[in-house]
Amino acid sequence: MAFFSRKNSTAPAASAAAVLEPNPALAALTGDYTIDPSHSSIGFTVRHAMVTNVRGTFTGHQGSLHLDGADPSRSTAAIEVTIASVDTGIKDRDAHLLGEDFFAAERFPLMTFRSTAAEHLGGDRYRLTGDLTIKDVTRPLAIDLEFNGSATDVYGSERVGFEGSAEILRSDWGLTWNAALEAGGVMVSDKVKLTFDISAVKNAPQA
Repeated sequence: MAFFSRKNSTAPAASAAAVLEPNPALAALTGDYTIDPSHSSIGFTVRHAMVTNVRGTFTGHQGSLHLDGADPSRSTAAIEVTIASVDTGIKDRDAHLLGEDFFAAERFPLMTFRSTAAEHLGGDRYRLTGDLTIKDVTRPLAIDLEFNGSATDVYGSERVGFEGSAEILRSDWGLTWNAALEAGGVMVSDKVKLTFDISAVKNAPQA
């Protein structure tokens, strides 16, 4: 089951209004969900030394979703990330990221996102806009998402899956450390790509 109606490439072109019309069958997905951290990932990619990319993840995170299958604009999300869980595969680099040059994790242990608006872009595409807080600095962030489907797992729980991405300038959140290179340029780019691969489990109805 798709969260948004899928277009058939062999069918005649549909009007914009038809493309954005949610599938009535999706009302069954409406409800509250808890993000499953063991089957989800939140990562980032940043250019290093002007020539290569460094990738990392935050292994500690939790969050919740409210999905409205009949009116996607009423869907919401909240995510809390533990900064100390950053993992780039190199311990010294991780320690640098956690220190005062970057995240200052002892003083600012969490990164949070709280949605303020949701928009159906057509097909399985969705845009979630909200407030991203890093180091007590809160700025707007738009995340483009694709719905990957829903299924009942082996434990009988209903799951939904999304993947998405966003780009930020880290300096907007006070992450300004850098070092100049002899050949020109800087050690770490300002632009960072964030990636999200989310699996969430539908909460049991309240008694």
